[in-house]
Amino acid sequence: MKLNLYTLLLIFLPAFCMAQHTSEFKIRVDIEETKIDVQQNLIYFNSSKDTLYTIVINDWNHSFSSKNTHLADRFSDEFIRSFHLAKDEDRGFTEIKNIIDYNFQTLNWKRNESQIDIIEIELETPILPNSSQKLNLLYSIKLPNDKFSRYGFNNDGKLYFKNCLLFPAIYENGKFIKQSNVNLDDLFNAPTSIKAVVDIPLNYSLASNLNSLDESNTDKFTTYNLFGNHKKDLVLIITSKKEFTIYKNEFVEVSSSINKTRLNDIQKTLIIDKITRFIHEKIGPTNSSKILVSQEDYNKQPFYGLSQLPAFLSPFSDETLFELMFLKTYINAYLDENLNLNHRKENWIYDGIQMFIMMQYIEENNPDLKMMGSLSRFKLLKSYNLINLDFNQQYNYLYMLMARKNLDQPLTEKKDRLIKFNEQISSKYKAGLSFKYLDSYLENDIVLNSLKEFVALNKEVQTNKYDLEYILNQNSPKKIDWFFESLINSRELVDYTFGKVSKTDEKLTVNIINKTKTNVPISLYQLKNDSIVNKVWLDDIKTDSTFVFDRHGADKIVLNYLNEVPEYNLRNNWKSLKGFFYNNRPIKFNFYKDLEEPYYNQLFYVPEFEFNIYDGLAFGMRLNNKSMLNKPFTFSVAPFYSPKTGSLVGKFNGVVEQNIRDEGKLYRIRYILSGSQFHYAENAAYTNLSPTVQLLFRDKNFRENKNEFVQLKQLYINREKTDFLLDNNTENYNVFDFKYGNYQSEITKHYSLTTNVQVANSFGKISTEIHYRKLFDNNRRLSLRFYVGTFLYRSTTSEFFSFGLDRPTDYMFEHSYLGRSESTGIFSQEYVYAEGGFKSKLDSRYANKWLTTFNASFNLWNWVQVYGDVGLLKNNFAPTKFVYDSGIHLNLVPDYFELFLPVYSSNGYELDSNNYGEKVRFIVTLTPKTLVSLFTRRWF
Repeated sequence: MKLNLYTLLLIFLPAFCMAQHTSEFKIRVDIEETKIDVQQNLIYFNSSKDTLYTIVINDWNHSFSSKNTHLADRFSDEFIRSFHLAKDEDRGFTEIKNIIDYNFQTLNWKRNESQIDIIEIELETPILPNSSQKLNLLYSIKLPNDKFSRYGFNNDGKLYFKNCLLFPAIYENGKFIKQSNVNLDDLFNAPTSIKAVVDIPLNYSLASNLNSLDESNTDKFTTYNLFGNHKKDLVLIITSKKEFTIYKNEFVEVSSSINKTRLNDIQKTLIIDKITRFIHEKIGPTNSSKILVSQEDYNKQPFYGLSQLPAFLSPFSDETLFELMFLKTYINAYLDENLNLNHRKENWIYDGIQMFIMMQYIEENNPDLKMMGSLSRFKLLKSYNLINLDFNQQYNYLYMLMARKNLDQPLTEKKDRLIKFNEQISSKYKAGLSFKYLDSYLENDIVLNSLKEFVALNKEVQTNKYDLEYILNQNSPKKIDWFFESLINSRELVDYTFGKVSKTDEKLTVNIINKTKTNVPISLYQLKNDSIVNKVWLDDIKTDSTFVFDRHGADKIVLNYLNEVPEYNLRNNWKSLKGFFYNNRPIKFNFYKDLEEPYYNQLFYVPEFEFNIYDGLAFGMRLNNKSMLNKPFTFSVAPFYSPKTGSLVGKFNGVVEQNIRDEGKLYRIRYILSGSQFHYAENAAYTNLSPTVQLLFRDKNFRENKNEFVQLKQLYINREKTDFLLDNNTENYNVFDFKYGNYQSEITKHYSLTTNVQVANSFGKISTEIHYRKLFDNNRRLSLRFYVGTFLYRSTTSEFFSFGLDRPTDYMFEHSYLGRSESTGIFSQEYVYAEGGFKSKLDSRYANKWLTTFNASFNLWNWVQVYGDVGLLKNNFAPTKFVYDSGIHLNLVPDYFELFLPVYSSNGYELDSNNYGEKVRFIVTLTPKTLVSLFTRRWF
């Protein structure tokens, strides 16, 4: 029998490790005031080697008290407006009335200046190592509205009480761990023995993560006596009607409110029993005899894509839907109860175990389940890879979604530094895939048994990632340093492909190319008539390597055939042994979009339309190869037919993307060739062609909404002549455009700087635009913009290349005007926020020397704003002119539909005009991409 370090720990340390803090609570709940009064007796046990003169308490409820907390900053940089705009009664806070010690001495305490949800208590009597001290705390808690974090109160009289009480912070390596609430549900309290007496109003029900001893009634309250050991939080859910049902077997008691299905209690009981037995078998008995599984906890961390559709549209049966919802939430609750890890630093372990066990559950209990459920039965959808994909295969695609965008992050990145999509989806899936990969490589349930051993260790000692690494290394018959170095601790990519392959009837000589130089094992499968005839794992492929195998009658060899390895590119993983041309992928046409399918060249077709007043409503079809994952090369061709002109118009673009994986700020280079042909005036078309290079930069902290870019563009324009416009020979021209941009954006503030240098035969010009926006604590929003532009040289007499005060001529064809050449009529009132940025049409609308303007707006109420613009413009042979305007801005749908109502300007009182309707300016956008960007910025 092998006696290792952890066997010794389990023998000698329990006596020391079982010592923990103790808290006794007396809690009274006021439903109407959404307030809770608490009297708490805390026995703080110092298990460290240090003498403690202060102790630190987590008070995460107080993070809701201000718009200037770390929590508020988190909401802001994810573009979530509700917290900043909330009423005072919707905010939470903690009012501490008194803290006294065992000598009845009132203790001084303070909130950390930079973290007001962290309390530091100064002790009159220091706590010596391996001794304890009793404190009494008296405080009231005002719960926040649950619309912020799903915890708190709602308008139905429900209180979800979580992460609210005062618990000691972890003391580790000579200091307290001070982590503020940032809505990640990763509270890191020291394990505590809890007793609680809870009074709630009559006719209300209580659910808790603690066991209930008994309950009794008085005239106004029901009193519950609760207890729990080794708890990191006390959770109370108070409802006006009973929502939770108790399910119990010989392993665990589950209190569940998962309810978004039409199953009866018997069906739910059978599913819950199956899942709890499965978890018990796979990763061991739970440290807690009771586990709370709430609908709110599922909603907090849902299975994305599973339950976003209403019930009548769901592709999953009620049984499957409930099973998956409960499975995910139960495993999460189980791990919270049984692992003593710092969520913020080592969350990948929670995520990895959760996703790995979910994959195993699906493999064993529902192996035929598809990613899109029953939709795979419809013949009309059979051609889509998205529809046919096995349920467990979705994890690799959703991880790869971020890797292809070059936005993936190391699994060991702190949780509060992960961008939202990684924190909630991509990194979770990569962690599970990594365990699955290691399990496939080692076989014999070595990974599963190691995880089981690790969970058991957590019942005795405080653990970290090094404990898990030690257990896996001890149990592995192979060297697995690559697992931690390349998969866990870095963002290295895995991508293998075939080089030269030689074959005889008996032998295969295969060259394997390591495209990313990431040295991890890769599986090679030999297939005959699409059946596996042999599988081997290839190790230590640091550079291109050659291997010799028995052929086994194979007619095809495939790397990573069953997708065990989270590989960057699956399109280069197979080689036919039948002939030279056999590897050519056939073309596959699909409507709209699909997941990338390795064995086909996919082409997508989408009916589209374009509208401007010269082409009318032009209909066409866009062909492209843009799947749901980014590709190194994408193209789009969109020809349209214009019935109004009886001609073909359209646009195209091709993009080559080069992701830079180094640690520097430059993370992507894009090479673009685009062009279009439409009409810019009646019976006059333009054709443009623009090769472009973009260099994109970002902060090393991906969560910082800071970006920079450098763009080099050469524009070629050919415009047909027209008698409707007098442009003085501006039909054909070329412009070289250099642009630099630097911007930082979140909900409470926005800053951007853009500098443009343009060089052409007949002119050269330079301009700079600075934009600043601030949302104040009183919910007033101020927007400021400064623009300055000047000609470096100019030989043309046309105003076409001049700076526009209220409407740029758009000679670069960057804006989607509905009527770009109109000077009268409704389409001449279309507004584009560029160059001068004025809203009123003044006598001097262009500047052929230089222009500088200052634009400001301030909101009066919701989407009603006032604006004001001032500027100076200079034209040749004319004095410098001062101009101004002001009015009302109705920001009805930002960037989609906005109205500008002039009031006073250099023209005088605009309201006095008989033709005032002609002075109103508007923004109308018909581009869905603009609307999509308003949602995706919350995730990326």
